[in-house]
Amino acid sequence: MDRGALCQAVALLLVVCSLGPTSLAETVYCDLQPVDSEVTYITSQVSEGCVAQIPDATLEVHILFLTFLGDMSMLELTLQTSKQGGIQPREVLLILSVNKSIFLKLQAPGIPLQLAYDSKLVFHEALNANTTQLPSFTTKDQLFNWANTKGPIASAAELTNPQSILLRLDQASSSPFCSLEPQKDMGHTLEWSPKAYAPIRGCRLEGVAGHKEAHILRILPGPEAWPRTVTVKLELSCAWRDTDAAVLILQGPPYVSWLIDANHNMQIWTTGEYSLKIFPDRINPGFQLPNTTQGLLGEARRLNASVVASFVELPLASDVSLRTHSCGSGLQPSPTPVEITTPNKGCNQELLLTLIQPKCSSDGMTLVLKKDLISTLLCTVTSLTFWDPSCQAEETEDEFVLSSGYSSCGMEVMENVVSNEVVIRLLSSSSPQRRKVQCINMDSLSLQLGLYLSPHFLQASSTIELGQQGFVQVSVSPSIPELMIQLESCQLNLGPDMEIVELIQGQEAKSSCVSLLSPSPSGDIRFSFLLRGYMVPMPTTGILSCSVTMRPRIRSLEVHKTISMRLNIVSAGLHGGADKGLVLPAVLGITFGAFLIGALLTAALWYIYSHTRHPGKREPVVAVAAPASSESSSTNHSIGSTQSTPCSTSSMA
Repeated sequence: MDRGALCQAVALLLVVCSLGPTSLAETVYCDLQPVDSEVTYITSQVSEGCVAQIPDATLEVHILFLTFLGDMSMLELTLQTSKQGGIQPREVLLILSVNKSIFLKLQAPGIPLQLAYDSKLVFHEALNANTTQLPSFTTKDQLFNWANTKGPIASAAELTNPQSILLRLDQASSSPFCSLEPQKDMGHTLEWSPKAYAPIRGCRLEGVAGHKEAHILRILPGPEAWPRTVTVKLELSCAWRDTDAAVLILQGPPYVSWLIDANHNMQIWTTGEYSLKIFPDRINPGFQLPNTTQGLLGEARRLNASVVASFVELPLASDVSLRTHSCGSGLQPSPTPVEITTPNKGCNQELLLTLIQPKCSSDGMTLVLKKDLISTLLCTVTSLTFWDPSCQAEETEDEFVLSSGYSSCGMEVMENVVSNEVVIRLLSSSSPQRRKVQCINMDSLSLQLGLYLSPHFLQASSTIELGQQGFVQVSVSPSIPELMIQLESCQLNLGPDMEIVELIQGQEAKSSCVSLLSPSPSGDIRFSFLLRGYMVPMPTTGILSCSVTMRPRIRSLEVHKTISMRLNIVSAGLHGGADKGLVLPAVLGITFGAFLIGALLTAALWYIYSHTRHPGKREPVVAVAAPASSESSSTNHSIGSTQSTPCSTSSMA
C-alpha cells in the first residue's frame, strides 16, 4: 500500500472512531458545578439491614438504628399493614435507637403497637401506643440480644439522617432469621427519604451552539438485581415552544424501567423501557447508553445540548423528584453546595411550636416545656404566657410550667370547648410566637352508644337476633361543631367460650360484614354489622364496646374514651314480640300439634281407603323407608336454624 493510501485509511479510521459516543464523551469538556435545583428521592437501600419471615408469632419486633446529623430533627414514621379480611394484625414492638434528639410524628392506623425508645431523645405528640424506656446499649449486638427476649425480629435497618420512613409489616422474606447484612435492599418492607438533598451539578458544553438543555439522572446499581420501576417526576420552570428544546437522559442498571411524569414535552433517552404517566400502558423501548459521567456528558453533546442543566447521581430509588428554579440557558453556578447536612443555625421555631401541647383536666389547662429540649432546639425563651400577659409560666430548674383554670387568663369557653393562645417570646426574635390551644371540658359531655335494628335509626334496642343486621350509632351530647370525633375501634365480646369479634379497628371495617355508614345530620358516627346466623355454643348475651378519640379542630392533645353496652342475643325468629314471631315453647307446641294432626289425618285416610276398596282388589302393602335425614332436617329447619351466609365465618360477627 502506498503512503497516500495509508494516510487516507488512517484519516477515515479516525473519522469513524470519532463518531462513537463513548469516544466523544471521553474528550468532552464540561466543568460540573453545583446549581440551584432540588432533588428528593425514596429508596429501599440501607447501609445495614435484614428482613425475616415469622408466620406463627403473636408479636413481631422491628428495629430502626437512626443516625441524625442535626441537633434536633423531625421524623415522619408510618407503619402499614395489608388488609386481611377479618384477621386482626399481630402486635408490634418497634424499637427506635437514635443518636440525637428527634421530634417523632408517628402514624400506625389499626396496628396494636408498643414503642421502645430513649425518652430523653425522642419527643412526640400523644401516641396511640404503649411506650417503654429503651435500656442503654453500647453495641448493636446488645440491642439485638435484648430485642430477641421480647419476640422474634422481623426486620432491622440502619439509616442516616432520614426525613420520612415507611415500614410495611407484610413479610415478604423467606429467611427465618434476621441477621444484619451490609448494603441491604429492604425491598417492599421499608422505604425512606433522606433529609439532605442530593447534590445537583450543571455545566456548559463547549463548542455547542444554541439553547438546548439536558437533564441527566444516573441511578447506581443496587446490591440485588431484580426488575423494578423508577418513577421520575420532573418540574421545569422554563416555557419552551418546541420539544427539541430539552432532552431527559435516564441511565440505570439493565433491570430498571422508568415511569416519567414531566410538565414539559422533551426528548427522552433511557436505558431500559419507559412509559409516560399520561400513557402508562404505552411502553417505549430504551437505548444503549454509557455508564460513566463523561460518557453521559458526551451523549448530551451528541444530542446537540449546549447546557447540562442538571446532572444527578442517586442510589437505587423507587421515586425521584427533580425541580429546577431557573432555565439551563441562564445557568448560574450556586455559590454554595446544594447538599444540606446540618440545619440552619438558630432557634428552630417551627419545632418549638409543635411541642406546645396542653394537658387538659376537669378544671384547667396545663402546658409544660422542658428546658433541655428548648436548648436542643437552640432557642432561648424569655417569656411564656397565655393571651393574658399577666399569666406567666412558672420557671423551675428544668422546665417551664404554664397553667390556668378555665375561668381566667383569657380563657374562652364556647360549647364545652375551652380556647386560649400561648405566647412565646424568644431572645432571637423581636416578635413573639403565638399558637392557639384548646381543651375539651369532658365533665359536661356525654357519650352514647346505641344499637338499632333498621337503617332509619328510629328506636334503639338492646336485643339482636342471630343472623340479623345491627346498626350502631356513636353520639356525643351536646353536639359541638368544633369537636372532632373519630371511631378508632369496636368489638363484640360474646363470652368466655367465644372469640372476640373485631368489628372496626384503626378506623376501618374489619370484614365484609361490617360497613361504615355516612354520619347523621348532626355528625354522629354510624356503622352496621351482620351477626352470624349460627354459633356453637349459642351466645345469649354480648358486650359491644367502642373506643373513641375526641379533640378540638385546633391541634391539641387527644382525649380517648371507651363506651360499651350489653346486648341480649336470641335465635332467629325466637325474639318475643308481635313483630318478631313466637317464643320457643309456642313453636314447639305448634310443631308437635301439626305432626299429631298430620298423623291422625293419615291414619283416618288409610282407614277409609282400606275399608272402602273391593276385597278382591286389595294388594299387599309395601313399606318404603323415608331417608333418615329428611325428618331431622325438616324439624331442625322448622325450629329456627339458619342457612350459612357470606358472613358466617369464624372471624366475622
